[in-house]
Amino acid sequence: MKNILLGVTGGIAVYKAADLTSKLRQAGFKVQVVMTRSAAQFVAPLTFRELTGQPVHLDMFAEPKNWQVEHISLARWADLFVVAPATANIIAKLANGIADDLLTTTALATTAQLLIAPAMNSQMYLHPATQANLEVLRSRGVQFVGPASGFLACGEEGVGRLAPVEEILAKIEELLAPKELSGKRVLVTAGPTREAIDPFRFLSNYSSGKMGYAIAQTAAHLGAEVVLISGPTNLPCPQGVQRISVESAAEMYQAVLHHFPNVDVVVKAAAVSDWQSAAYSPQKLKKGEQKELVLKLVPTPDILLELGKRKGKQLIVGFAAETGNLEEYAKEKLLAKGADLIVANPIGRPDAGFGSETNQVTVITRQGTDSWPLLSKEEVARRLWKKIASLLEEAESL
Repeated sequence: MKNILLGVTGGIAVYKAADLTSKLRQAGFKVQVVMTRSAAQFVAPLTFRELTGQPVHLDMFAEPKNWQVEHISLARWADLFVVAPATANIIAKLANGIADDLLTTTALATTAQLLIAPAMNSQMYLHPATQANLEVLRSRGVQFVGPASGFLACGEEGVGRLAPVEEILAKIEELLAPKELSGKRVLVTAGPTREAIDPFRFLSNYSSGKMGYAIAQTAAHLGAEVVLISGPTNLPCPQGVQRISVESAAEMYQAVLHHFPNVDVVVKAAAVSDWQSAAYSPQKLKKGEQKELVLKLVPTPDILLELGKRKGKQLIVGFAAETGNLEEYAKEKLLAKGADLIVANPIGRPDAGFGSETNQVTVITRQGTDSWPLLSKEEVARRLWKKIASLLEEAESL
């Protein structure tokens, strides 16, 4: 039985923390709650005491029933420290090492993994100060879940809602799960490529890299040694991942083939450009008096096809981004490229594909097809690695 220390801070979403506490107990976790005084203004500590069967920790200077330094004993007890909901105030304190109450002193003293579920008004969440504090915490290995978008307590619509309780629970279970990829070496590609036309222009696509980065981060969480070969994105490097930055399809081709012999799994999530200019102009192409400019395009290297030719015991996962005939094209790609699994996803819709926070995919193997509902890209990554781990186990048993 794993120990969850739940930090509850002052926001309207505190009532959802009570639901989370109940679901954690139902899932078999032992839970203790530490609250800020502001949180106790929204929900009485008695609620959490009844849900956990444990005293609620609130006062830094309360007289203990048994002698112990309370914040130290709590810090050592926890297998995972979850702060839900986490206000902008508590995020700022944690980022800057401020320890002025029981929750923050415990957070500073613990060596347990910290998971934060932000909940606040959109403008507070998007404020540069809050965003900077989130980046500081991410750089230290702190994990996050949410926030979600939707109707807020202030009456506005936007980002800032506490992530659904089921999503927080899933993240907790993931962080405490056995490291299914321990000892495995994984190569992930992500983002777009840029194919230069001249020093000023290039061919590319709308890929943000979010799906590939989520896949790389999840693999690291599951214990894998991860190399991420990334085209141009604005995303921070996932914690515990080695990132190699490339620009063109040719550069990605060379980097992938260099690392391929030393990995167990390749996940080709990058949106590699299919075409490149036949001739690169070292000088900027000028409009001048020309009424039109005709570019001759030639194919870029087919990385997935080359991996299929060279594979030994490696497991190869490809992506197929399509605007129509999704399953048909994905099945053709699976067979033609020698892949073991293809993740097919639609593009051109606002809630899936390039740039979105969510995705709806169909997973295709030689054994069958599995269509998943609309999920966050993090949840897609979790489910995908579960599927990959199962395929690895099957291969190793042969």
